[in-house]
Amino acid sequence: MRKSFKYYIKANKGTVKKANQTLELCRILYNLCLEQRQFAWKNYHKSISGYDQVYELPSLKKFFPQFKEVPSQTLQEVVERVNRAFQNFFRRVKNGDKPGYPRFKSFGRYDSLTLKQAGWKLTDKDLQINKIGSFKLFLSRPIEGDIKSVTIRKTSSGRWYATFSCDNVPSKPLPKTGKTIGIDVGCESFLTTSEGEKVDNPRFFQRTNKLLIKRQKSVSRKKKGSKRRNKARILLSKTHEKVYNQRRDFHFKIARKLLQSYDIVCIEDMNHFKSYRSLNRSMRDVAWFGFFNILLFKAEEAGKEVIKVPTKNTSQACSECGKIVPRTLSDRVHSCPHCGLSIDRDINAACNILRLGQSLQGAGTLVPAMN
Repeated sequence: MRKSFKYYIKANKGTVKKANQTLELCRILYNLCLEQRQFAWKNYHKSISGYDQVYELPSLKKFFPQFKEVPSQTLQEVVERVNRAFQNFFRRVKNGDKPGYPRFKSFGRYDSLTLKQAGWKLTDKDLQINKIGSFKLFLSRPIEGDIKSVTIRKTSSGRWYATFSCDNVPSKPLPKTGKTIGIDVGCESFLTTSEGEKVDNPRFFQRTNKLLIKRQKSVSRKKKGSKRRNKARILLSKTHEKVYNQRRDFHFKIARKLLQSYDIVCIEDMNHFKSYRSLNRSMRDVAWFGFFNILLFKAEEAGKEVIKVPTKNTSQACSECGKIVPRTLSDRVHSCPHCGLSIDRDINAACNILRLGQSLQGAGTLVPAMN
């Protein structure tokens, strides 16, 4: 299987300065490629492919020698990013989604560079990047499999990370338990299982909201372009990164706990949320999509199975008799007038998800929910 390994890295001031200059040149190239495509279509109704732009890179280096200081594979990867941006744009247009035309990158908004098979060398805990310098690698875990690419990324707080994309990584199967469970996610509780267990919502963003507001005000009061504003911005970025890391660590621990106890986990198919913007603040704080992505990946690694079921009527249908019992979001108890079942609303939904997941097990296709 394919897997990425991310590590914190450090370097001296000279290497960091060179890395920042390389990122800025990559940003300029990205904007040049985007501008060239726009100009060719607007004036000549001609499309330029990514291959055409890669072919022009040697000429670009001849007229602008500063690009010679950037590894060749990194320049090619920048062109590939522009090409992928347009491919995704055309795909969304074809599917009838909101297109989202590729945009130019403003100063400081290009934060990573990628190298493939050449241009880098890993020796023990030292990562040597050609034309940039050497980074000290903090190996929190061993790198497994065959390294296919290396990505150096700078966060908004100024920290640097190296990500190794590896192929042929051995799987790590967990012992089989023969158990199946359904889970219902929400904002009141992070998740509720079909066995009646609830996991509290940690609300990391809400707990840090006062500090975020304070640091955001500090940034807005500083003069633009000043050193004090930059220091305040870094403090704000560090707070956001801490919230993100706390939430992600929580998701990994919950996913691991579920997969250790159950062979099959049934979840809701959340594709009815068309975009991230359709979520409110509480939904974004709980981060369902991030958790489901982690659960799917860890299940593949552990040799377990995750089944997605349709969300229609999972909260309205009675898990005992199957009849629809309409209710509002404020109704937290499911009381069925037909069979007399009275249980927690989320437990009822989790039981419905479990039943649907068992009906889909091995089928490979979705079936409609209860009416």
